[in-house]
Amino acid sequence: MNAAHRPTNAFYAQSGGVTAVINASACGLIETARRHPDRIGKVFAGRNGIIGALTEDLIDTSHESDADIARLRHTPGGAFGSCRYKLKGLDQHRVQYERLIEVFRAHDIGYFFYNGGNDSMDTAWKVSQLSETMGYPLACIGIPKTVDNDLPHTDSCPGFGSVAKYVATSMREAGLDVASMAATSTKIFVMEVMGRHAGWITAACGLASEAADEPPHLLLFPEIPFAEAAFLARVEDCVKRFGYCAIAVSEGLHDADGRFLSDMGTRDAFGHAQLGGVGQVVAQLIRDRLGYKYHWALPDYLQRSARHLASKTDVEQAYALGRAAVELALAGRHGVMPGIVRTADAPYAWEIGVAELKDVANVERKMPREFISADGFHITDRCRAYLAPLIAGEDVPPSRNGLPDYVRLKNIAVPRCLEVFTV
Repeated sequence: MNAAHRPTNAFYAQSGGVTAVINASACGLIETARRHPDRIGKVFAGRNGIIGALTEDLIDTSHESDADIARLRHTPGGAFGSCRYKLKGLDQHRVQYERLIEVFRAHDIGYFFYNGGNDSMDTAWKVSQLSETMGYPLACIGIPKTVDNDLPHTDSCPGFGSVAKYVATSMREAGLDVASMAATSTKIFVMEVMGRHAGWITAACGLASEAADEPPHLLLFPEIPFAEAAFLARVEDCVKRFGYCAIAVSEGLHDADGRFLSDMGTRDAFGHAQLGGVGQVVAQLIRDRLGYKYHWALPDYLQRSARHLASKTDVEQAYALGRAAVELALAGRHGVMPGIVRTADAPYAWEIGVAELKDVANVERKMPREFISADGFHITDRCRAYLAPLIAGEDVPPSRNGLPDYVRLKNIAVPRCLEVFTV
C-alpha cells in the first residue's frame, strides 16, 4: 500500500490484556524498523493503545536508546500502555476511524501495527478498509497477542506459552503442598485460570500431571458444560484413591444452558460479561456436598505477567512476529497478520505464516474435542504433544539486587498539532 519509498513514520499500539511477552513483539518491531531508516522514519507508539491514536497522544520511541529497546524483550506488561477499547462499527461510528486517519496524516504515518487479540484484529481490519476507502496510503498489519490462545490462523499466540508454563508449574508445586497436608488438613485444591470461551490455559495445567495420581486430577473446560453430579462423583473417587483432589477450572465454566457459573452481572469495555470467582464456587460446592476442607487460588494477573518464568519458545515467537510485521509492511502487504505455522512436533519446528485480517477478526479458536479426554475431565496425549513445545525452554530476565531488572521507558510525547478529540 505504501508505494512511495520515502521514509514515513509508523504507529504501533498494544491492546487488551497484556502478557509477559507483548513487549518482546514491540522490541522485534522497533529494532527491525530501525534497521530500515530509508523506509521508516520514526516509530510512534500509542499511549494506552488505540486511545493514544484517537487523542493524538503519541510516544516518540526514537528517544529510547537501542539498549533500552533491547531490554523490552525481557520486560512484562505493556511498555506504552494498553487499553480495553473497541472501535464500533465502521458505518455507525465512522468519525472515530476518520479521526485515526487525520492523526496519521498529521504525523506522516504510513504504517499501522496493532498488537492484540480478536477484537484488535477487527480494529486493524476496519482501519485497513477505511484507509483504502479514503485513499490514504497506510500499510495495516495485525500482530497476534493473547494469553487465551484463541486466535485462528496461527498455531499458537504469543503470551500463551508463558502462561501455560506458569500455571502448570504452579499446579505441580501447589499439588505437592496439598498432598503433604491432606491426611490431616486440606483435601481439595482448586485453581481458577483465565479463559472465557476457550480452555487452552486450563489444558496447560494438565501438563503438570504425568500419572493418574498426580495433580491436577480434574480439569473443567468451558468447552464442556459443567455436570454437577458427575463432577462430584469424580472428586469423591479422587479423594478415596489419592487422599486429595486438585482441580483446575476455567473462568468461563458454564452449565448446560450456557450460564456462566461466575457471571458477576457486569460488562467490560468490550461488552463481555465480567467473570470471577468460579474457583470459589466450585470449591464451596464440594464443601457443601461432600464436606471436604478446601483452598482455592486465583492467579489472575500473576499468570499473565510472570516474565521470570517465561517460555523461551514464547519469547522467541513474540519477537519474531514483531519483526515479521515490519517485514510484511515493507514488502507491500496490507490487511494481514503474521502467525506461527507448526512444521513438526518432534523435534518441534515452526515458521512464520501470513493470514488475512478479515479471516481472523472476531473469530475464536476453541479447544478441539480430540484434545479433551472422553470423560471431559482431562487432556489427551494429542493435546500434550501440542502443548509441550510451547512451554519449552527458559529465558530468565537479568536481575539486580535479587529481583528482575525490567526497563521503564521515558515515553516522551510527540507534540500535538490537531484539535482535542474526546473519546
